[in-house]
Amino acid sequence: MRKTGKIILSLITVINVLTACINNPEKEHQGTINLEHLKHLYAAVTLENRKDVGVINIYSEYPDYDFEVEPSEGFTCVDDVARAMMIDAIRSSDDEELQAKYDLMAEFLLYMQAENGYFHNFIWRDLSINKTYRTSLAEPNWWSWRAFWALSNYKGKDQQLVEKTDQACERLAENIFHLYLNQPLSTDTIEGVEVPNWLPLGTASDQAAILILGLEAYYQQVIKDERALQVIERMADGLLLTQKGDADIFPFGAYLSWQNMWHAYGNSQAYAMLKAGQLLDREDYIESALLEIDHFYPYLMKENFPAYFSINKVDGRFEIIDQQQFPQIAYGFRPLIWACIEAFTITDEGKYLWRAEEIIEWFSGKNIASQQMYDQATGRCFDGIISETEVNLNSGAESTIEALLSLQAFDQIKHK
Repeated sequence: MRKTGKIILSLITVINVLTACINNPEKEHQGTINLEHLKHLYAAVTLENRKDVGVINIYSEYPDYDFEVEPSEGFTCVDDVARAMMIDAIRSSDDEELQAKYDLMAEFLLYMQAENGYFHNFIWRDLSINKTYRTSLAEPNWWSWRAFWALSNYKGKDQQLVEKTDQACERLAENIFHLYLNQPLSTDTIEGVEVPNWLPLGTASDQAAILILGLEAYYQQVIKDERALQVIERMADGLLLTQKGDADIFPFGAYLSWQNMWHAYGNSQAYAMLKAGQLLDREDYIESALLEIDHFYPYLMKENFPAYFSINKVDGRFEIIDQQQFPQIAYGFRPLIWACIEAFTITDEGKYLWRAEEIIEWFSGKNIASQQMYDQATGRCFDGIISETEVNLNSGAESTIEALLSLQAFDQIKHK
């Protein structure tokens, strides 16, 4: 099977090279990842304490792709900077300019860590921290988990900065251990659907997935603290309970995201379960992830990738009680691609690589709007599809970064 997988990789490499040459006949092929728009979004700023940090502008508006500031939140955030730090073309680059940007982004995350160990998310245009708006509070939420994931994966060459990122991770890890190792393993029933109540925000399995990934990196690269494994196991056991249906019964092994809802954005549960299964030697976690990839992903593709749905359970059957097709955004596709690529890496079964190839075609125009979403020539990815005929032509941080992370998964496979 391994030999077959390598043949497939060779064919895909040839196809990618030919495609790039056709799209850019006057240039040599230099890979699918173009950092130019991300560099446009990047800025080095000097904070009140005269500290230099690197940030990513959140909003970049069509047609000139100038920047905008969200009035309740700010102009840059931990969420996006942390994700940008996970782009291998930046964090593993030998280019001094990119390495400097990477280090300055790490400095930004460190600056945003509050006294309580969690992270604020946004800063205002005047470079002060937004400490009051609900999406910027220093609390156990998305932005803290993303900062934890990025800093635990920090690969810089500055040893002093390595020590600071490790210390920041250890501070947050203590919070995580205190909070989740003491959490009662209780459940809730919402619209007849049983869900765990020991995950972040009680039922947020989407956040639990990011927390698993951060803890896995923390254990592997910062300190081998057995408590990290215990929390991973608790989170993964919770994800098992959020998985509904099976190969033949709707929703075909999908992990619910929060309460009785599934949504596309941040749907990293299958990828996290594959990582947890390998780390903890839990085959049941891996099989659970493959169930979703094998049966729910084809359902999503057949349905043209709905944005979200919520379900109830009546007479033993799960039924959709609300569903929306839009918006479709890059952040709804990158997690699927990562899970498929990881499944291929574990099983060496070519079907997972082909599925990843099918899903990533959303970026090149095989989507409900028949619109190319990622432009390799500029490195821009449009912010989303909002109807069958309308595309949001802005190209902000999240869409740009998630597109690059999607393409990165294939580059990683080629070099294995």
